[in-house]
Amino acid sequence: MSDAYAIDVRSLNKHFGDKHVVKNVSLQVRRGEIFGFLGPNGSGKTTTIRMMCGLLTPDSGSGTCLGYDILRGSAQIKRHVGYMTQRFSFWEDLTIRENLDFVARMYGLGDRRKRVTEALAGLGLTARANQLAGTLSGGWKQRLALAACLLHDPELLLLDEPTAGVDPAARRDFWEELHLLSSRGISVLVSTHYMDEAERCHKLAYIFNGNLLAQGTAPEVVANQCLSTWLVYGENLLGLSEALKNAPGVDQTVLFGTRLHVSGKDGATLERTLAQMANAAAFRIEKTETDLEDVFIYLMKQTSGKTGGAA
Repeated sequence: MSDAYAIDVRSLNKHFGDKHVVKNVSLQVRRGEIFGFLGPNGSGKTTTIRMMCGLLTPDSGSGTCLGYDILRGSAQIKRHVGYMTQRFSFWEDLTIRENLDFVARMYGLGDRRKRVTEALAGLGLTARANQLAGTLSGGWKQRLALAACLLHDPELLLLDEPTAGVDPAARRDFWEELHLLSSRGISVLVSTHYMDEAERCHKLAYIFNGNLLAQGTAPEVVANQCLSTWLVYGENLLGLSEALKNAPGVDQTVLFGTRLHVSGKDGATLERTLAQMANAAAFRIEKTETDLEDVFIYLMKQTSGKTGGAA
């Protein structure tokens, strides 16, 4: 396992009772890389993250995190990792400054006042330092949580759906901060539901029902599925979606507002089917590039056995 990787894990498995929640997951995250970890709720993302940083012991598998064995080096890993959970987990009746000072005490950091002051300035929190955490909006709570993660100068950040429930402007600012951290050599593994965030990652992986279905750069993930995608415009697209489900060349139909995305592996057959449909009815068709959302919906449906839907 190479020092070039902040995370290098192989064949991780985890059961809770008789439920197999993570199934032979192998993953590598390079140092200084932003790696996106995608999948629906209950897909195994959080469990995998917790195993990779030594918080949870896998039933089988092996690997390293920052060069430490994930099975035996949990204490060392925790000293060099910043972990941001899904839920805001700080004290709402303390100020931002008091929260950060408390975290610094927990880490046993020297020169706490200087570190807290630097963290406040780094995340734009100085003007709100004396505001109670419980009165903060989602975006400012997010900044506080990230500041706390960075107090001990971690080499790796594990961020579990950090932008859930945060407005678009705050999400944008957060991702600009992540790229700044990456440029300083900090590795970031971030789980997300948002396709626009996935495209901001250097590499990404998609997990569903505990299975790692795809990984690579965004263009690689899209290209590897070899899907052809068309847009269809017209009236009663929901009815058309139902009618196309079993049509030749059609592997997936997904309704996006005023347009229907129709995808399939057999591009030539799909094009003929849609051309015949357009000639027979008042529909307009247009070839388009397959995007990440098309691919992830396709992967999820192939695994679950479903063939249609709306997003």
